[in-house]
Amino acid sequence: MNSQVIIVGAGAAGLMCAISAAQNGKQVMVLDHANKAGKKILMSGGGRCNFTNMFTEPDNYLSENEHFCKSALSRYTQWDFMAMVDKHGIPYHEKTLGQLFCDNKSSDILNMLLTECEQAGVEIRLDHAIEAVEKVEDHFELIVNGQPATCESLVIATGGLSIPTLGATGFGYDLARQFGLKVLDTSAGLVPFTITDQLKNWCTELSGTAIDCVVSCNGQSFKEAFLFTHRGLSGPAMLQISSYWKPGDSITINLLPNESALDWLQQAQADRPNTELKTLLADQFTKKVAALMCQDWFESRALKTYNEPQLKDIARQLEAWVVTPSGTEGYRTAEVTLGGVDTDEVSSKTFEAKKVPGLYFIGEVLDVTGHLGGFNFQWAWASGYCCGQAL
Repeated sequence: MNSQVIIVGAGAAGLMCAISAAQNGKQVMVLDHANKAGKKILMSGGGRCNFTNMFTEPDNYLSENEHFCKSALSRYTQWDFMAMVDKHGIPYHEKTLGQLFCDNKSSDILNMLLTECEQAGVEIRLDHAIEAVEKVEDHFELIVNGQPATCESLVIATGGLSIPTLGATGFGYDLARQFGLKVLDTSAGLVPFTITDQLKNWCTELSGTAIDCVVSCNGQSFKEAFLFTHRGLSGPAMLQISSYWKPGDSITINLLPNESALDWLQQAQADRPNTELKTLLADQFTKKVAALMCQDWFESRALKTYNEPQLKDIARQLEAWVVTPSGTEGYRTAEVTLGGVDTDEVSSKTFEAKKVPGLYFIGEVLDVTGHLGGFNFQWAWASGYCCGQAL
């Protein structure tokens, strides 16, 4: 098995890099230890693949080096990927906040990438595990399924540690370390929180209930819905803020994101003085939520019986509910992996390792993590495309 370029990983970044390099005249082989290409693409977006975001900006990414992602994102944009989707006649729609989803199935995106690979002459080999890698002079020698393979350029597109049931491993990190590259600590990102304290009762009682909010932690805020689950807190707002949360941190939840809680209470007191607080809260949330609030937080009386300081206390609790998660669900359900190969080790233009000519890292294996909403796919497309052009 010899090829000019070997790409390890048949996911979003790997397939995109293969297309880009092969269209540029390179002989390309993609190897993956899984039995199917693009498993994460297929399960993403609830099976509809949130394949990019119309509002992609560098601010939507976390990295120790916040500037690293700018070059690739500017050279291969969301509009470039949308043009490929349009070329293949794939129907899609905007859900919210610029998030683009397939009308049909995620397999539309995967089939598009595989078709582009086939047309460009890319060879894809599945069920191929890499057992050893060595650099010899100006090329790499690999052992794959017990057989030797060689290439001039080796691209690592193996992703992170999230969702191990889909075959995620630490191979990319181990290889980076083998070649003396720094790997930053990794953790689960875009992941639900677990709750074990007194709030556990709320999670059990309210499982399946969604509430719009603004959630904040460590100077970052997101305005989206969150969801109570049997194990804790999930939904877009919680997944987003989880990437900024560290063990032991509290998160602050504003349950009235669209108005002033005090103004709302004062207006209700003036308009409906005989209404009980519990009834008012049930109008805003649900009867179950209102019942738990009045059981644990507030004494429910007629609105006219509350004085100004008491209304302010109620407003403060609704606008700044402080929760300390016990942890997260971890890599098992995380959508992405935070941390990874230090971007200082890699060129932001070519993705080549500065210390190891011919070795490249793209996609999630790098210390670049997007927000929820198609940003991680756009990073995979952009880094894969730009690396392919440089090979």
